[in-house]
Amino acid sequence: MATVTGFEGLRHPRRTDLKQFSELFEPLFSASSDEARRQAAAALSQCQHVPQSVALQIGNAPISIAAIFLTRSVSITDATLLQIIRAQGPAHATAVARRDNLSVHVVDALVERRQTAVASANVTAPVAPSLEQRKPEATALEMTAAKLLREEKLRSDIKSLARTTGKAPPAEPAIEPINALHEALLVRFARSGEANLFAASLSAALSCGPELGERILLDVSGQQLAIALTALEMPSAESLFVLSALYPDLAERLGGATRGDALLSSLTAETSRARVQSWLQVEQEEASGTPAHQPYLAPDRGVDPRQTAARQETARSARDIQQKRAFGRAR
Repeated sequence: MATVTGFEGLRHPRRTDLKQFSELFEPLFSASSDEARRQAAAALSQCQHVPQSVALQIGNAPISIAAIFLTRSVSITDATLLQIIRAQGPAHATAVARRDNLSVHVVDALVERRQTAVASANVTAPVAPSLEQRKPEATALEMTAAKLLREEKLRSDIKSLARTTGKAPPAEPAIEPINALHEALLVRFARSGEANLFAASLSAALSCGPELGERILLDVSGQQLAIALTALEMPSAESLFVLSALYPDLAERLGGATRGDALLSSLTAETSRARVQSWLQVEQEEASGTPAHQPYLAPDRGVDPRQTAARQETARSARDIQQKRAFGRAR
């Protein structure tokens, strides 16, 4: 702490001062107790000229020590943050996501880190080893019998598939509770008013396409976003902050509460999850049919998947529309 205090007193350190502090700090930091390292990280988080080697060492420390530095440091560069995100676990990434004024490169790295973690978690379990890889005591007769059983089962499966008519219905889209990283990104982008990045983070949290996230955000009443946040089981305080930041009219007070409080209290997790599942289901059906893009103001625009009571109208052809527009002009 004496070393840190002395370095903080240098208002305009020279290059040699930075080098000497870096060489002196690294062994002292490694040999100090957790409490001393935590105090040093908190003090240096307010310093304007921390060497990047020191910032990297603090950022790679256990999250109980590095959290305050990763969240508040004003001197750490994007390159150092990218190294920490790629080298450390989700706890460090969550601390970085809570920083103000994140650059586009850091946001992309956080999203990529999350997608990589989800992909690795969804990897299927390794298949059981074959008989040839099992104990060497297995006899040739046992191996032959097992091979015949596998062939017979394969034949029966092929016959069953040949007799099956139609396709099995697709499974309902699953909605996972929001994780700490996506929650921090939504709060951060709502605070800064970055609607495009907020919609992209909402789409990532819902595991849907970017179009659905944008359509949810375009609802000026904020009801559809409240439904999505409730389905994701986002904490009420964070949901209220996001809604009030994106839709200022929801921050108006009605009696002892705000309009946002009244909106969230009128929703339940079950009904909200059912609504969002219906949106995701329609999005899957549209994706499988590869529909052509239609503008929002198109006269023959299809049914909006977010509207549960939308009328199922038959799309009119371009020729019919043209005839109706030209009706009466011939005379």
